[in-house]
Amino acid sequence: MANRERKRSERQKRKARVAQRQTEIGERTEAKNSAAREQLEPLTEGERPLIVTLAAVLSALVCVLSVVGWALWDTLRDEPQPSLGRVVPFTLIVAVMAYGLWQTRYWAVMGFQAALALIAIISGLGLVGSVTVPLAIGNLALLVAAGALFYFMIRAMARIQMPYRAPRE
Repeated sequence: MANRERKRSERQKRKARVAQRQTEIGERTEAKNSAAREQLEPLTEGERPLIVTLAAVLSALVCVLSVVGWALWDTLRDEPQPSLGRVVPFTLIVAVMAYGLWQTRYWAVMGFQAALALIAIISGLGLVGSVTVPLAIGNLALLVAAGALFYFMIRAMARIQMPYRAPRE
């Protein structure tokens, strides 16, 4: 019986040490997070980060190119033209996202980042399955571009999310 009690008390001490260590790690992490939040400056009225402007222009360009591509489909491809039911929803979503990015809305930045994440995943899978060098280079370029845009939009998202607080008098 004494051996069982000793093992139980050692197990309880170990659990207590682990819990204390997790609490210390959580406190350090929160201190780092609050220090990072203090360094961020909220956006002023009408301010738009450069990366968000770039994303808005890129979204608008994709919207215009999807309409132009659909209109010129017959001259570009030998396949039948896709129906408007397949083109219009995509174009509307991208157009709304471009407008939201231009207005510096958090939801639009979040949606653009979700699209970038999907593009990165698909191009990464395409890179694995590439059978030619040009295809591999194209997938790698797309993966790097989507990853870089995603990375730079993180800070912009943090600044957009921050509420503006008027200084105390």
